[in-house]
Amino acid sequence: MKTIGFIGTGNMGSALARAAVQGMPEAAYLFSNRTRAKAEDLAAQLGAGQAATNREVARGADWIFLGVKPQMLPELMEEIREDLQARQDPFVLVSMAAGTSCARIQELAGGAFPVIRIMPNTPCSLGAGVVQVCGKDVEQEELDAFCAGMKAAGLLDQVPEHLIDAASAVSGCGPAYVYLFIEALADGGVACGLPRAKALAYAAQTVEGAARMVLESGMHPGALKDQVTSPGGTTIQGVRALENHGFRAAAMEAVLAAYEKTLQMGKT
Repeated sequence: MKTIGFIGTGNMGSALARAAVQGMPEAAYLFSNRTRAKAEDLAAQLGAGQAATNREVARGADWIFLGVKPQMLPELMEEIREDLQARQDPFVLVSMAAGTSCARIQELAGGAFPVIRIMPNTPCSLGAGVVQVCGKDVEQEELDAFCAGMKAAGLLDQVPEHLIDAASAVSGCGPAYVYLFIEALADGGVACGLPRAKALAYAAQTVEGAARMVLESGMHPGALKDQVTSPGGTTIQGVRALENHGFRAAAMEAVLAAYEKTLQMGKT
């Protein structure tokens, strides 16, 4: 039976833990967090596993999820390095630290241990997430097993490592941009007289439905947009207003800004 350990049970770690338990209920689970009560609460919520220390996870888990912020990773790896180096059994380090390469993880761990690098997003907690996956010194069978085991998180896509930072700038950061759009769309409805609760519900459902149209129809978003914008109609006037205010350019700049920041983080 595989043992899966999570070091860090914040928003992202918790989301992935939920997906893991759903997809691999037969596995054993260890949860570690700076605040032990938070790890205990997560185990209770999931009805699986138990709270542990960082070192206990490092000593006993087959998959070790490193769910701490990039700037905290060196300190964590220093704490668990000797435990990793002392192990005789196989294990895989699973890193979700933005801007931190597989090679850097190995350097911090003090050995050429197998590393799976992932870039998930928070909708993983609902099974509607996006997770890019790459690896170093890890067998393809292990990567495939990881993707199969974590499929409850949503879309898992194996990509070359040189693309993972760009991918994260779209899907990792993207939910924040979409939330801003939903909020703004709802604010517009409120300005037109809609009650806020209704405006939010309409905006959120519209975004979900439009996303499904893109995914399920296979059509280009521009073609789908054209289906809604009748000649001389209301929608084209709204599109005109968005274009006048640089809507698409702003979205592109957001992705580029996030990507450039990720590259900067990788140099520290």
